[in-house]
Amino acid sequence: MNAPPPWTLTGHGLILVAHFPEAFVRRHGFLRPYQQVAYRGWLGTVMLVNYQTSNVGPYAELLFIPGLFRLGHTTSFSITKIYVSTEESVVNGRLNWGIPKERADFAFSEQANGHQQISVSHKGQPFLSVQAKTWGPRFRISTAFMPGFRVVQASLTRASEPTTSGLLLTKPRASGSARLATLTDVTIDSTFFPDLSAIKPILTLSVENFRMQFPHPRQIQA
Repeated sequence: MNAPPPWTLTGHGLILVAHFPEAFVRRHGFLRPYQQVAYRGWLGTVMLVNYQTSNVGPYAELLFIPGLFRLGHTTSFSITKIYVSTEESVVNGRLNWGIPKERADFAFSEQANGHQQISVSHKGQPFLSVQAKTWGPRFRISTAFMPGFRVVQASLTRASEPTTSGLLLTKPRASGSARLATLTDVTIDSTFFPDLSAIKPILTLSVENFRMQFPHPRQIQA
């Protein structure tokens, strides 16, 4: 299924914001060579999202952004590891924006204590399990509060390795409502995803009823 940009997506999910130590990122952050030389640090994020609608139908997503990078004379964020639940999202994410998506299976369930249980596996091998508890009042969040938010990825095809010969800059926009959240019982196999169990987040949010636009990327010079 060919689904060129722009995309519009709706759903809900978890956003963890943290300062990831540089040594941790360089050893366990799945940086590609072009990202290793460009890494600058600051704040990064982990997102675990369940999209109800998108241009390729519903799918789930887990991604890691370790911080800021200096790519193509632009300071921006860059995704170093990402899993999604459908092959359509894998193929189109790679071709449209250079996002290095891989396939995984996701399971979401509500526990008797009101917590949300989420698990992710790759080819039958479970590698992430977490419980999330939300609390506090709802409030509005939007990328409008971060006018410089952008993501740069190296161009790639489904089978190719990225190179800095082509960089794609994308400025996604999103808005929704959020509540504070606490993550417990975090279990991660670092073979598949950075082990966050020892990372103390600055902020964890449960985002509800959000809407995101992923526009056409702009090619920039390496």
